[in-house]
Amino acid sequence: MTIIPVILSGGSGTRLWPLSRADFPKQLLKLITNNTMLQETVKRLKGMTIGTPIIVSNDQHRFIIAEQLRSIGIENPVIMLEPVARNTAPAICAAAFQAQAQDKDAVMAVFPSDHAIKNRVAFQEALAQAAEEALNGSLVTFGVVPLSPATGYGYINAEKKTEKGVMSIRAFKEKPDAKTAESYVESYKKNGDYFWNSGMFVFKAESFISELNICAPEICEATKKAYENAKTDLDFIRLEKESFEKNPSISIDYAVMEKTRHGKVVPLDAGWSDVGSWESLWDVSTKDSDDNVLKGKVIAKDVHGSFIYGKDRIVSAIGLKNLVIVDTKDALLVANKADSEKVKDIVDQLKAEGNPAATNSTIGYRPWGSYESIELGARYKVKHITVKQGQKLSVQLHYHRAEHWIIVSGTAKVRNGDKEFILTENQSTYIPVGTVHAIENPGKIPLEFIEVQSGAYLEEDDIVRLEDMYGR
Repeated sequence: MTIIPVILSGGSGTRLWPLSRADFPKQLLKLITNNTMLQETVKRLKGMTIGTPIIVSNDQHRFIIAEQLRSIGIENPVIMLEPVARNTAPAICAAAFQAQAQDKDAVMAVFPSDHAIKNRVAFQEALAQAAEEALNGSLVTFGVVPLSPATGYGYINAEKKTEKGVMSIRAFKEKPDAKTAESYVESYKKNGDYFWNSGMFVFKAESFISELNICAPEICEATKKAYENAKTDLDFIRLEKESFEKNPSISIDYAVMEKTRHGKVVPLDAGWSDVGSWESLWDVSTKDSDDNVLKGKVIAKDVHGSFIYGKDRIVSAIGLKNLVIVDTKDALLVANKADSEKVKDIVDQLKAEGNPAATNSTIGYRPWGSYESIELGARYKVKHITVKQGQKLSVQLHYHRAEHWIIVSGTAKVRNGDKEFILTENQSTYIPVGTVHAIENPGKIPLEFIEVQSGAYLEEDDIVRLEDMYGR
């Protein structure tokens, strides 16, 4: 039996702000290991018989996802692009049509891209068990053994375990208050009947589509049209917008799992976490002798039970307990660890104020490399730009800004107006307003240069692309 992984990578991870932002969310970050959360989601399947992974994402992150998968040896994943966000039910439906195209008897294993699982062996055993049950037409989810009366998770009330270890679903429960959560955990200890809702699923593509047609036929109809009318763009599948946006925004739980008679639960005790807050990230991370998680440039004296992150500046802390401190180039978070779920309220306030720090990080990732904003003034902006080997920025011009490029390292092939020439370390060129220009890296090492912009308008939308190898 071949399992086709379906990885949902459309989330924005706002509760891990300011490190995670909409333009570079938590699944694309290295939060726990030297791999990103997305990479870990794929790597924990190593050793199992799996088909070509299907990743459902948005347009903004497509090149980053492709590069992160390529770097761990996944050369040709199927990356499906949602034209609009419509929650998990339509996304999984689109993936189901693609899975059937890859294998008409496909068993899909659906995973969010931002979960942590410590025990890979226990996880794979549960996955194999779920896949076997899926062959019988069941729609299987994983019920995580509740280690505490958590109020940040939904719960699943399950019936008695069968000889195979599979349980029927009695009911899904919303995120409870503290007292209700305690009653769920006590019930689990006595009867083994309440679990955290993991948001992971295993079923045959055919079974899911059939059940969705019964429970929410409008989703099946709209998504099928969006899939059939999809366009291939380079290595990506773009779902057709007009049809896909007719879908309601609804989760798979509401659309199918709460209605189906074929829902099953496989208990999972594998050190699972959805890493949905700074407290949960602290919980799953390796701690020092003072129960601290210290990442980056951090000096801590008499600090206990805290999470402290410092990337660019030295973060020093003295005499603190149970705090979260996260320092980035443009934002600083200081919070009680127990209140870290409320970070989302800060992000909502910043959005309401129109502050770009709510969604935009200081580092921008592009298919050709990346850029980092160094300085911003009233009529100037300074960036540090890195271009990967063999890559090229689009041939473009700007109506409102001039640019000055200074090469820091590597070799640049430059087009400036009607001239083409090579620049190397410490050499520079000036590009007047309205001049057609381009830069590429013909060398064997990354090209790094400083870009100084000057003008009345310095936003990213002042780009007129004339040629682009990435089809943007």
